[in-house]
Amino acid sequence: MKRFGVITFLVLATTLLIATSGRRAVAGGAPQAGGAASQKTLAETLEGLERQSWVAWKNRDGKFFSHFLSDDHVEVGVGGISDKATVVAGVASPICVVKSYAVDNFKLTVFDADTALLTYHAAQDTACNGKAVPSPVWATSLYVRRGGRWLNALYEHTPAVK
Repeated sequence: MKRFGVITFLVLATTLLIATSGRRAVAGGAPQAGGAASQKTLAETLEGLERQSWVAWKNRDGKFFSHFLSDDHVEVGVGGISDKATVVAGVASPICVVKSYAVDNFKLTVFDADTALLTYHAAQDTACNGKAVPSPVWATSLYVRRGGRWLNALYEHTPAVK
């Protein structure tokens, strides 16, 4: 339980730090330019990237993750904290077998024009080293726009109450 509290604190602190540092004047968390239509397009873009990441996870496509993750990517899971290189190597290895998955309930929170948080529900039938991966979970993906591309800078999941 102590680990859950620390992980939750880290995710919230990171999200708050990113949200408040260099924040532009943004009304209600939505981008000023383009309004609701712009936010809908962004939601579709990030949801599409997230869905592609699940396909790549199932197919052990480390190359996808090497382009999808920011160089300073942080991943928080039941095994602790990982960086981009560890995630890419883990995805590409045969350690985990993904039989099936489902993602839904996507919600977008926009902090500024270059920072957005996507939260959603995920369920999977996956085993790593013969052990079942916690499922279902509430997932958090923090995206940053760099060089005109949206990159995943943080991924974390928390087991959902069944």
